[in-house]
Parts: sequence; C-alpha cells; structure tokens
Amino acid sequence: MRPGIWAPPVEPSTAEQTVIRLVRRAKLFVFLRRYRHELFDEAFQTELAEVYRDSPKGQPAQLALALILQAYTGVSDDEVIEATVMDRRWQLVLDCLDTDRSPFSKGTLVGFRARLIGAGWDRRLVECTVEIATVTKGFGPRALRAALDSSPLWGAGRVEDTPNMMGHALRKALGVIAAQQGWGRAEGTRVLAGQAGAPVLAGSSLKAALDADWDDPDERDRALAVVLAALEAVETFVAAQPAPEAAEAAVAVARQVRDQDVEVTTAGTARLRRGVAKNRRISVEDPDMAHGRKSRSVLVDDSAA
Repeated sequence: MRPGIWAPPVEPSTAEQTVIRLVRRAKLFVFLRRYRHELFDEAFQTELAEVYRDSPKGQPAQLALALILQAYTGVSDDEVIEATVMDRRWQLVLDCLDTDRSPFSKGTLVGFRARLIGAGWDRRLVECTVEIATVTKGFGPRALRAALDSSPLWGAGRVEDTPNMMGHALRKALGVIAAQQGWGRAEGTRVLAGQAGAPVLAGSSLKAALDADWDDPDERDRALAVVLAALEAVETFVAAQPAPEAAEAAVAVARQVRDQDVEVTTAGTARLRRGVAKNRRISVEDPDMAHGRKSRSVLVDDSAA
C-alpha cells in the first residue's frame, strides 16, 4: 500500500467477530465491515486522497465510511463523533473498536464532506457502495440507494432527481404546516401526509416508500404516477386550510418541477421528459442553482440550456 492509504484488515479479528454476532440484525454495519476493503480498494482510496490531498487530518476512506453511516442513519455531525466513541457498531466499521477517542473531529468530518460534494464525489461514493452491495448481495441495493439518495446530508445544493425533488418539496410543505400546528416536524409530516391522502410522503425516504426498480421503465412510470398523485393530494390539502406562505411556496416548487420534467404521452401516461428544459430548476433549496454534478463525470449545467 502507498503511504497514507488506509489499510484495515480484511478478516475480522476475534473481538470484531464477537461484535458481528451481537449486531447481526444491523445488516448495514456488518455489510460495510465485511466489504469495506472491496469498496475502498487502493485505486479508489488514491482518488479520494487526491480530492483531500492538502489536508493532513483524517483518513479519507474512514471519513467516507462515516458519511455513509451518517446518511443511512440520519444522525447529526455531533452524533457521528459521539457514535465513534460510544457505539461499537460504528467502531466495527471504522476500524477503531473500543477506542476512547474519536478518530477524527467534527471539523474534519464537515470539511471532508464539503470537499467531497465540491468534487462531485458524493454521487460516486453512493454509486460505488450500491454497486458493491449488488455484486456481493451483502445488503439490499435498492433499499441502500433509496436511503442514500434521499439523505439531505450530502448538502442542500446537490442535484436531486425529479421524484426526489417533488417529494422533498411536498414534505417541506407538510413540515411547515406541522410546525404551525405545534407538531414536531418529522411526526407532524407523517400525520399530515396521511390526512392529505399522500402516505408515500410519510417516511423520510420517498424512494424507499415507492420501492421501485428505477432501471425498469414501467416501474419508473408507476412510481412517478404515485408521486404526481401525492402532489395533487397535497395541493388540495394546502388549499383547503390557512396554510403559511412557505407551505404554498413549497407546493409551487413541486409544480414547477412537474411542469419542467414530466410529459404526458398520447396514451395519457405520465413519464419523465426527454431532454432538458431551459432554465431547469435542479435544487429545491436553491432556486438560482444552475450548476451541479450528478456523478464524477456528469456535469449538470442548465445555464446554457
């Protein structure tokens, strides 16, 4: 291995095997421990190190693993640091079993994430993780992709696909109303999604709720129809009550995404539009965002569309 490349042992130690037996139901942790050496092989780590080359703090592969766990579990940056010391499942994955000190600081984690997003490697990390899950059958790739794709922890400015953008905007609308009514945002969104007749929005992961094979055109169209029905339901729900302006604005964003990205075939079926609409909106949180990166090699530039 080259200097600076993190080289955790391939075979679990006796202590790690004990933890694996105890956390057998926590399948993601076991999957990442067993296959992290395949995900972060020397070539991938060398590329990650290039992104992070001017910072001496932290091992890029270890930080990337922490970000995967953070995205999947939905914890805060502070909770990540706490978990590396208090949770043996996290320690199992990050190769720091029984440590009494986190292997990296919150600042290091935040800085690494920013660099990852800036270089477009957040999507590369997701794709590589899902690919290893698919090949090894060590974890359900569809559930993993749904959770990681829906995570807000990759940054508010990352490019979202059409279903996620509409779901993001609609959950935001329900969350605003929930807060106005005195609910906690997560619990209130779940309750109001049911009241609105849009249960697909009740969970934190739209794609997990849809449970579709996004590579299958028929399943993709079916899932899109469910999201469009949710949009209509939330529109009706918001219009029927004195909703805050922020909720109405969020619904308007969902409509904008629908109008720019969805077309109706001659048979009356909705499908994703081919091509890119001029001045296409690519972020729910940033209406002026015209640049983004969906993968390491695919740059989105709607300013020239």
